[in-house]
Amino acid sequence: MQNQTIAAISTPYGRGGVAKIRISGSDAIEVAEKLFKPKNGRKLGDMPPRSAIYGDIFDLNDKSSAPLDDAIAIFFRAPHSYTGEDTVELDFHGGILLSQRVLASCITAGARPAEAGEFTRRAFVSGHLTLSQAEAVIGKIDAVSDAQLKLASSQARGTLSRALEKITEKLASLISAVYAVIDYPDEDLAEYTTDEILSHTRGIEESLRALCATYKAGSAIAEGIDCVIAGLPNTGKSSLLNMLLGRERAIVTDIAGTTRDVIEETVSLGQVTLRLCDTAGIRESGDAVEQIGVEMALSRMERAGLLLAVFDGSKPLDEEESLFLDRCREVGCAKIAIINKEDLGITLDVETIRGIFDEVVTVSAKLGCGREAIASVVERLFEVGSIDYDNSAMLVNARQHAAASSALDAITRAADALEAGAPADIAGLELELAMGALGELDGRRVTEEIVDRIFHRFCVGK
Repeated sequence: MQNQTIAAISTPYGRGGVAKIRISGSDAIEVAEKLFKPKNGRKLGDMPPRSAIYGDIFDLNDKSSAPLDDAIAIFFRAPHSYTGEDTVELDFHGGILLSQRVLASCITAGARPAEAGEFTRRAFVSGHLTLSQAEAVIGKIDAVSDAQLKLASSQARGTLSRALEKITEKLASLISAVYAVIDYPDEDLAEYTTDEILSHTRGIEESLRALCATYKAGSAIAEGIDCVIAGLPNTGKSSLLNMLLGRERAIVTDIAGTTRDVIEETVSLGQVTLRLCDTAGIRESGDAVEQIGVEMALSRMERAGLLLAVFDGSKPLDEEESLFLDRCREVGCAKIAIINKEDLGITLDVETIRGIFDEVVTVSAKLGCGREAIASVVERLFEVGSIDYDNSAMLVNARQHAAASSALDAITRAADALEAGAPADIAGLELELAMGALGELDGRRVTEEIVDRIFHRFCVGK
């Protein structure tokens, strides 16, 4: 299917000033020439590439000889295009029906409808993008915060790819040296001595360990953190949700048990994105519906990436809150105690709960005070405060982290084997496994299934 010519609308569906249709493939120019006629009377393919050419678009499915619209065409000769193939972009007035009719004319002219993400997939297959750069494209499209956009743009420029290339080159040299020792044990052909091989293996191990450590911050920015707001009834959980969102999303009353279902929203907080989940107040209840909400809250706490445990700071701890604290002790994620209602005066013994949580923040959610303090603490916990977006190579999703972790595990096993005096072929096998994992990370040896899964996240036309 790679050599087939494809076409798709590349602008959002709807009315607008301009719409764009992209055509890519070996017959892209021939397809475009059937429906686009330059005003100067020349053929599109005879014009200079990468020039804006004014002309008329015709509806090939209409017997009328009148133009459908006037348009601008730009064509790119392979390999100097986004996909690496011959590509034509048609810009015309952005009407819904108009776009559909132009696309239908492209199909009549010999193209087929593009699949989701197929243009970017072709760019990856042609070697114009690495897999991490391709993932960065969807990251830029989906970005909802400045930090997400900066990180995706950095990935698209190849910061991660270049870092991986350096590690891969060192690993390839190391594998060559190991197999020279294996194949010619009595010859002085190895690039490194055994001690040097061990030293270089440990060096690669440290590089991979540092790279894996970036996932905590990278995923917090790029994918967001599953954040659960939990606590007893009437501690101000819904008020906290509203404060973080900057709008009235949840109903706030003095009646205990107002929130019974799980309310989910996404918000940018500082440099991180929180996938917020406001839950029912945790208590024993004779109300069956409320009790279902409580069970859902406890379940969400167990799966959270961040827990915001809300306490009423104007009251001392009671037995129910002590039981809630026991629940919080069992949660393994990052935990912040939110001491709410500071405007009423703090009588809660904060020191009693401090040791259970990573951080304690005092706020008045009702008055909207404390959002910046929470943002600062979250950024510190997820280590995003001092990222150099222009130069830092970071892992941003679970797929990347899994591949890098597999490579790190294999490198560690290789170094441990060398240090224990094991035969060089054992270390060589582990180094080969590490090379394979790095290949999966940025696309050198990635499986078709993974490629499909990544590009199906894209919209049609990208």
